[in-house]
Amino acid sequence: MQYKLSEIADILGCTYRGNDAVVNHIFVDSRNRIDRAETALFVAVKGERHDGHDYVGELYAKGIRNFIVSSDFKAENLDGGNIVAVENTLKAIQDIAANYRDTFSFPVLGITGSNGKTCVKEWIYQIFRNTAKVSRSPRSYNSQTGAPLSILMADSASELGIFEAGISMPGEMARLEKILHPDTGIFTNIGDAHQENFADVEQKISEKLHLFERSKLLIYCSDYRSLHRAVAESTHGCATFVWGHGDECNLKILSITNVVNKTVVKIKVNDSVLRDRIGEEAEFEIPFYDSASVENCMHCIAFSLTEGLDINLLKANLANLVPVAMRLELKEGINKCTIINDSYNSDINSLTIALDFLDGLTQHCKKTLILSDIMQSEPDEKKLYLQVSKLLQSRGITRFIGIGEALKRNSGMFATNANIPDCRFYSDTDKFLLHCNKAGFSSEAVLLKGGRQFRFERISHLLEIQVHQTVLEINMNAVVNNLNYFKSKLNSGVKLMAMVKASSYGHGSSEIAALLQYHRIDYLAVAYADEGVALREAGITASVVVLNTEPDNFDIMIEYLLEPEIYSINSLVSFVKTAATMGISNYPVHIKVDTGMHRLGFVENDLPGLCSILRHSHEVKVASVFSHLAASDESRHDEFTALQIERFTIFCKSLEKETGYPFIRHILNSAGIERFPEAQFDMVRLGIGLYGVGIEENSKYLVNIGTLSSAIVQIKQIDKGETVGYGRHGIAKTAKTIATVPIGYADGLIRKLGNGRGYFMLNGKPAPIIGNICMDSCMIDITDIDAKEGDRVTVMGDDPSVSDIADAVCTIPYEILTGISQRVKRIYVSD
Repeated sequence: MQYKLSEIADILGCTYRGNDAVVNHIFVDSRNRIDRAETALFVAVKGERHDGHDYVGELYAKGIRNFIVSSDFKAENLDGGNIVAVENTLKAIQDIAANYRDTFSFPVLGITGSNGKTCVKEWIYQIFRNTAKVSRSPRSYNSQTGAPLSILMADSASELGIFEAGISMPGEMARLEKILHPDTGIFTNIGDAHQENFADVEQKISEKLHLFERSKLLIYCSDYRSLHRAVAESTHGCATFVWGHGDECNLKILSITNVVNKTVVKIKVNDSVLRDRIGEEAEFEIPFYDSASVENCMHCIAFSLTEGLDINLLKANLANLVPVAMRLELKEGINKCTIINDSYNSDINSLTIALDFLDGLTQHCKKTLILSDIMQSEPDEKKLYLQVSKLLQSRGITRFIGIGEALKRNSGMFATNANIPDCRFYSDTDKFLLHCNKAGFSSEAVLLKGGRQFRFERISHLLEIQVHQTVLEINMNAVVNNLNYFKSKLNSGVKLMAMVKASSYGHGSSEIAALLQYHRIDYLAVAYADEGVALREAGITASVVVLNTEPDNFDIMIEYLLEPEIYSINSLVSFVKTAATMGISNYPVHIKVDTGMHRLGFVENDLPGLCSILRHSHEVKVASVFSHLAASDESRHDEFTALQIERFTIFCKSLEKETGYPFIRHILNSAGIERFPEAQFDMVRLGIGLYGVGIEENSKYLVNIGTLSSAIVQIKQIDKGETVGYGRHGIAKTAKTIATVPIGYADGLIRKLGNGRGYFMLNGKPAPIIGNICMDSCMIDITDIDAKEGDRVTVMGDDPSVSDIADAVCTIPYEILTGISQRVKRIYVSD
C-alpha cells in the first residue's frame, strides 16, 4: 500500500494541510512501534472507551507527522505535521481500505459466521501457502477497524486474499462488504454468539449475508437449516456451493469416522461447479477429532476443490494442518489445581470449545466446571439447559457448579442427564463465594465459563495461588506463531525437538510442553532428569530427551521413559549396566558429538570404542546423533560453523556404517535453522527462537511471548537534593514524582538496571528506574507521567524487550529469561 496524502484527500473528499507526504503504513493503535515514522499515517479513531486524538501529541513527539483527525480536533503544537481532517475517522480508514481493495488483481475470500472464522482462515492459508502467495487477516482482525487494517496490510502482489468479517450489531456487515468485497464467501455456521443485539437468528443471518452481495460464489453447510433457508430466500443472487449430509449438497458427506487423534471424512461430489468430478468419491484424513475442527476442515475442502487445487495435494496438506489456539487464561491454582479462565464468552459453542481444551489437560483426573447462565443463546430455557446437560455427559466432569437463576431452575436436568457425581447450584456469584470452601478444591482442573456480568474474575482470584502483583503473562498464541514460523523453514520430513529445559526458559515447563505436545512436537528436551519426571507427572507423553544425564538417575529415567543423552564412554557403559539390571533392551539413546563446542560429547578418537560397545550391547539403540553449534548466530564464525557441520557429517557416516542401521541426525539450533538450511539433516532443535528471540534480520517474524509486569503500590513527591534507595545513588537533581513497584532482584530484575540504566513502560511512556534496585522492590521516576497507584507497569515485553534489557546489562536474553523467579506468578493467555 502506498498513497500520497493528496490521493487520500481525494478518496475522502476533503483537503489536507502540510506536505504531500507518501505513506505506506496506516495504524490506529498509538502503542504500536513504528519502524519508519516518516511514512506512517495515524488515524485517530474514537471508540467507546478510548479516543485516538488523546495520543496525537505523544505520537508527534515520537516522530509521526501524518495524521487523519476529526474536523473538530484542534491540531495545536504540531509544527511540520501533515493533517487530513474528516467528519468520521473510522469511516475514513474504511474508505481508504475500500479504495485499496479495488486495486487487487487477486481473488479475495471473505469468511463470516458465528464461530470458526479464524480456524478456517488459518487452515486455508496453511493449505495454499506453498502454492500461492497469500495475504490474510492477522489474528482475529475482523471488526470495523480490524477488517480495513487487514486489507491495508495486504500485499498487492498476492495471489489470494483471505479475510474475516465479524459483526455484533445490525448495519455493520454492509460497511465491511464495501471494504472486503469478497469474490468467494464462506459462511462457517450460525450460533448464539452476539445474539443479544439482534431480534432473532434470522436477522443475524440476514445481516451476515450482506457480506456476499457482490460475491460470485458462497460456500456453506446446509445442515444449518435456518442458514440454508435464508440463503435460498436471499436476493443477493450469487452461486452457491453447499456441503453437508443432504442429497441436495454439491459435496455430500457419506461418512465421518473417528480414529486415534484424527478423523476420516468420506465425501461424494454431486456438483454443477465441479462438473469434471460429478459422482467422484474421496476420503480425507483430518488430524483432529472434535466436531468443530471437522466442520472447519470441510469448509477448507470445499473451497480448495472449487479453486481447483489438486486433490492429492489437498489431502497431503490437510493431514499436516496445525491447530489454531483459542483465547483463554491458564493459571496455577491453590492446592495443586490448574485454573482455566475462559469467562469472556458464554455461548454454547464456545463452551464446547472450552470443554475440548479441558479434555486436553492430562495432568488432572478430577475436573470441575463452573458455569454461569448462558445469556446469548436459545430463548427456550429448558431446551438450552437440556442441551448443555447432554453436552457434559461424556466429558469426564467430576463436579459441576452452576451459577445463575436459570441454571438453578433447571438443576434437575444435570443430575439426570449429565452423569456428574457432584452438582451444585447457586443463584449468583456472591452466593457461591459466600459458601465456597477453598480447601475443597485440590489437585484438579477447574474451568471457569461465564458471562461477563457474573464477574467470574472474583472466582478466579479466589482459586489462584496468591502471589504479589508481579506477574509474567505468557501468550500461547505467540508460542504457536513462533513454532509455526520455524516449521515453515523446514524441509519436508524434518523433525523438530523443542527445548523446555530450565522451565521452558523461565516460562513454565509443563504448560509450554503441553502446548507443544498438542501441536505434535516430535521431541521435547530438558536439562536434568527431575525436569523430565515433572513433565511425566504433569501428563506429558511426548518423547523427552534428558541432555545433562547423571548415572545416579539412569534407573529413574528408564522408569519414567526418559531418553538419555550419552556423551562419553563412561556414561554409555553406566547406562548399559543400568538397562541390563532392569532387563531392558533397545532403549533409545541420543549420542552427543563434540564437533568444536568442547563442552560434552564424543570426539573422533572415541569412535572405535563407541562403535564396539554399541555393537555388543542389545540393551540400547541409537535413536539420534547430534552436536551443538558454537556460534551459528554470528556470521564472522560461519567458516567454523561449516567445519562443525563437516565434522558431524563424517562422524555420523562412520557411526551408521559401524552400527548397520540409520538414526536421526541433528545439529541446528534456532539460529542455525534460520541461517544454515542446508544442514537440517533429519531433525532440528528449537530453543530461544520458540520464545521470541531470533537473529536480527528475521526478528520481525517472531512474536514476544512473555510480558513481565507489576503495579505501582505507592507514589510520593521528593524535593530537589533528596536521594532514593540503598547507597543514596538515586539523587533528585530537581523535584520529582517517584513510584514504588514491588519487583526486585529476588524476582529476577537485574540489579544493574538501576540508576537510570533500565526503564519500565507506564501508560505508554518510559519511566526510568531511579536508585539501586532492592531485593523486593524498586523505584521509578514518573515525574512527567500521568499515573496513579495501582497502574500497571511493563517491566519486560514488547518495550523494553528481553533483548533491550540484555543489551543494557551486557548479557544475553537467555540469562534474563531464566532468571525470572518462581515466585513470580505465570499466567497463560490464548486466543
